[in-house]
Amino acid sequence: MKLIKISAIVLSVFTLILTIVFFTWWAFKDQAVFGSEKFDQTRWIELSNTVQKDCRRGDMAYDLKNHILIRGAQKEAVMALLGRPSLEDANALEYDLGKCMHVYHALRIYFDQESRLTHSQISSH
Repeated sequence: MKLIKISAIVLSVFTLILTIVFFTWWAFKDQAVFGSEKFDQTRWIELSNTVQKDCRRGDMAYDLKNHILIRGAQKEAVMALLGRPSLEDANALEYDLGKCMHVYHALRIYFDQESRLTHSQISSH
């Protein structure tokens, strides 16, 4: 009976630690995967035309998302900065980043009804 109690406590502590580690990783994963290169407009546009599948624009996407794309910016200004998107719908633009960490990623930029930037995110496909 005592062994069962000890096992249950150990399992609970292990589960708690694993949960904390997972959510910490989840909160900082974009920075860990994409955080080392500053945005360079010329390089960004040049890399959009390459056929290579590696993470060609991932690092710049993190910098864009956190330091350059400003809430309220006009859709036309964002497109002038980043070039033609990979996908476009009524309220979002998507720019292909390539295969980062064995998964294809994209920078998705969202706009309101007045074509003003609301937020952006790095998504996986």
